[in-house]
Amino acid sequence: MSWFKRKTKGITTTTQEKKDTPKGLWYKSPTGKVVDAEELEKNFYVSPEDGYHVRIGSKEYFEILFDDNKFKELDTNLESKDPLKFVDTKKYPERLKTAQDKTNLKDAVRTAVGKSKGKDLVVACMDFAFIGGSMGSVVGEKIARAADYSLENKIPLMVISKSGGARMMEAALSLMQLAKTSVKLAQLADAQIPYISLCTDPTTGGTTASFAMLGDINISEPGALIGFAGPRIVRDTTGKELPEGFQTAEFLLEHGFLDFITVRNELKNKVNKYLDLITNQPLRV
Repeated sequence: MSWFKRKTKGITTTTQEKKDTPKGLWYKSPTGKVVDAEELEKNFYVSPEDGYHVRIGSKEYFEILFDDNKFKELDTNLESKDPLKFVDTKKYPERLKTAQDKTNLKDAVRTAVGKSKGKDLVVACMDFAFIGGSMGSVVGEKIARAADYSLENKIPLMVISKSGGARMMEAALSLMQLAKTSVKLAQLADAQIPYISLCTDPTTGGTTASFAMLGDINISEPGALIGFAGPRIVRDTTGKELPEGFQTAEFLLEHGFLDFITVRNELKNKVNKYLDLITNQPLRV
C-alpha cells in the first residue's frame, strides 16, 4: 500500500518550523495527581485534586499576603561571608555563588513590610531553594533586623519557616543565630507586639529549635514536615518505632505544638483575623 511509503527520504522539517514541547505545563503531585500548571498557580499552588501544598518561596508568599503584591523589601544587600574558609566538595563562596545564580536570591530569607488587608505587616520568608533554606549568619541577621523594624514601628511580625536547619558551612556561627533571633522575639513579646510563626514543609533543625516555635501563634500548612531531627535519627536514638504521621503538622497539632493548620487560600484571612483578635481590634472583613 503506497500510502505507507515515504515519498521523500530523510527529515525535511526546517529548523524554523520545529516546535519544542513547552516545559512546566503540568505538575504531578506525590500522590500521582496531574494538574495543569496554570490552574495550580490560580489555586495558590495547591493541587485541587488532592489538596497537596506545593513548596513555594518568598515571591509567592509575598503575593499571597501583601495587598496587590505591594511591599518594601528590607536589607536587600546582605550576603554571607566565609570567615571559616569552609570547603567540602567545593568552597563555600562557590556554593553561595551557585545558589545565587540559580535562585536569583542573595540568601535563604527575604524580609519585607507592606499592607495586608489594609494594615502593616512585616514578613520574613525563607526560601528552601537557597541551600535548603539553611540558616546562616545572614538569615539570623535579617530576621533579627525584621524584628527590630517591627519593634521600632510597632508592627506585627510574621516569619515563614522553610528550612533544613542550621548551615553547616558556618558551623558555630550559624548556631549563634538561634540565640540572636530568640532574644529579638523576646523583646517583641515584652513590647506586646504580635509575632506569628508559619511552619511550612519542611521546618527542621535549628529553625524549629528557635524562632519557628516561639510565635504567639504557631500555625502550619497541611502535611508539612516539622521536627528537630529527622525520623530516622529519632528512631535509631530511641530504639522505638515511630507512630503514624510522626512529625507531620497534623500530628503536632494533635499534641499541642501548633495552634491551628490553615490551607493556603485562607492564609491571609486567618493571619489577619488572629492579629485582630489578639490586639483586640475590630475584625476585618
